Amino acid sequence: MVKTLDVYFHEKIVGQLIQDSHGDVTFTYSSSWLDDPDAIRISCSLPLQKEIFTRKQCHAFFEGILPEENQRKIIARNLGISANNDFSMLEKIGGECAGALSFMPAGEKSNPSIDDYYELSSMELPNILRELPTRPLLAGEKNVRLSLAGVQDKLAVYIKDNKIYLPLNSAPSTHILKPDFTIYEDVIFNEAFCLKLAKKIGLSVAEADIKKIDDINYLLIKRYDRIFSDGEEEIKIYRIHQEDFCQALGIRSINKYQNEGGPSLKQCFDLIRRESSVPVIDLEKMLNAVIFNYLIGNCDAHGKNFSLLYLEELRLAPLYDLICTLYYEDLDKKMAMKLGGEYQTNNIRIENFYKLADEIGFAKPEVRRCILELIDKILSLLSAVEVQHPSQEKVAGLIKTRCLNFVAHVRDNVNHSK
Repeated sequence: MVKTLDVYFHEKIVGQLIQDSHGDVTFTYSSSWLDDPDAIRISCSLPLQKEIFTRKQCHAFFEGILPEENQRKIIARNLGISANNDFSMLEKIGGECAGALSFMPAGEKSNPSIDDYYELSSMELPNILRELPTRPLLAGEKNVRLSLAGVQDKLAVYIKDNKIYLPLNSAPSTHILKPDFTIYEDVIFNEAFCLKLAKKIGLSVAEADIKKIDDINYLLIKRYDRIFSDGEEEIKIYRIHQEDFCQALGIRSINKYQNEGGPSLKQCFDLIRRESSVPVIDLEKMLNAVIFNYLIGNCDAHGKNFSLLYLEELRLAPLYDLICTLYYEDLDKKMAMKLGGEYQTNNIRIENFYKLADEIGFAKPEVRRCILELIDKILSLLSAVEVQHPSQEKVAGLIKTRCLNFVAHVRDNVNHSK
């Protein structure tokens, strides 16, 4: 049996995702979209064309919209579908996703209204948060069709006047909520501290704050892929399209780590140089992101943790998922992507950054300058970041030690080279 999903870009149908009787999925841009003077491609890996994209060509982009690993398995079990069936999962939960796309059964319209938001009471919200580990994204709840990539427990919500609403059907959200339910202690405090530090030193990052209801702490993240205004009578939320680097490069989420086939730093910089509307600015932003991730001890900066944002121009998206993974002793010290030929973060030296400079087309003195400037900003502003939990003090101490050790190494290297 052939099944079809209409793929919406805002209120317009951009194309059709089709699953044939054998389970193979293809994607085709609609003729009306191709004729639209405002039409854009939905991915760097899916250029505008009349020809059909095969499963091999489109699989990475569409499965990259969906949750990963155990979250995906639990959702599939709760929905009574195969964890490997991207089409069925998008059909069930693809109403509100990252970026600007929504997925609707053929013939059904995507027309969210104010009636598509359910206000969560102060009693309902903590109960829902406690359910997330066993009911990720509330998949299976009537009229709830939310999809967010990643492996953490999270929920997309709409917030107005300090009230939290659950988006229904294909209604857009404004925030992402991450409760403190993980096997790693206090991870949301870790992430909040790293995000606030990045913002304090001038990096472009997602805005986030720690909140609490009952005995549950959660991280509330403002979506950078949504523009919204709180009208008196009407909710106005505009989706901004985005895709992560794995999607843009046609690499499946399961292969997001470089040693498993995921993108390298060179591929990431090449993508920006090729696709960004302002590559000079975005390349420098990406370099600062790489340096910052190294300095804070974030070994999990893989291809799905960087994105492109489709504004009027195509730009590098604000940073997100910034976590000091070195804080957790049982986590591997191996980085998601090689830095100048080296995976192990404790083995990184200035020579690795010089090698990276050669790989990505930067001058070595420029890379060294960026490193020293970021270290100086971090050491100057680290104490200015609000500490809300004891774990954040430990993270701050670890970051400070890494910065002091590396700046001493860099200056010693410069002195020896004279």
